[in-house]
Amino acid sequence: MSTASVVDHVNIAVDQLNIPTTKSLKGKVALVTGAGRGIGRAIAIALASQGATVAINYRTSGESAASLHDALQEADLDCLLVQGDVSDQEDARRVVKNVLDSPRKRLDILINNAGVTRDKSMVKMVSDEWDHVINTNLNSNFYCTSAALPAMIEQKFGRIVSISSVVGQAGAFGQANYAASKGAIIAFTKSLALEVAKHNITANTIAPGYTETDMFAGVSSEIREKIRGRIPLGRFAQPEEIAAAVSFLVTYGDYITGQQININGGCYM
Repeated sequence: MSTASVVDHVNIAVDQLNIPTTKSLKGKVALVTGAGRGIGRAIAIALASQGATVAINYRTSGESAASLHDALQEADLDCLLVQGDVSDQEDARRVVKNVLDSPRKRLDILINNAGVTRDKSMVKMVSDEWDHVINTNLNSNFYCTSAALPAMIEQKFGRIVSISSVVGQAGAFGQANYAASKGAIIAFTKSLALEVAKHNITANTIAPGYTETDMFAGVSSEIREKIRGRIPLGRFAQPEEIAAAVSFLVTYGDYITGQQININGGCYM
């Protein structure tokens, strides 16, 4: 078969299957928690670039969140700022309500991304350090998801992606609180996916490996090199690589639910 014939054959197949070369999120509204910096910031940019109206949630990273908001608006991308502490039940519900009360009056995509670390070995960890991580990383998922579900059920559409971690799968020294919170997100998502599938709502998790963010920048160079040595691809992830997987799930992932996608360079298989 000639090259021209092969090209024609592929074009015909694409037309018949109605496969879009790009898929827009225009008309959809996305809430990204903890979007002021790091992975959340990259996710907000990715979703806005695909046409979604993005609600940029932040707790204390006001300056960074405002700069993202201004940059997206300058690029003619639709967004809004929603300050709030999603580790607090009432504040989390207010954040979701503010999005639903915005001009578009809907919420299609929820990205549960907010996260913190308070690393200590178990013999040194105190209750406040445990509670703060569990509340921010895990309880916020429940607060935001339960607040968003009624609107998603009513509109018969929803895409929920929660950010877990390789640490939630493999554990890490001095991170019992973080590992517990991130591992629980995976289990939470599987149950959620079973419950909401009948409403055309999907729920999935992304489990990033060690990613170049402000949070990871605080790790000493010695430990960073030890970690890098355990990664088959020999480098850390970029936030945009995590955002690309989130973008895929909320655009092309209509038949993917209850799953976890591992983006870790091969350090956990």
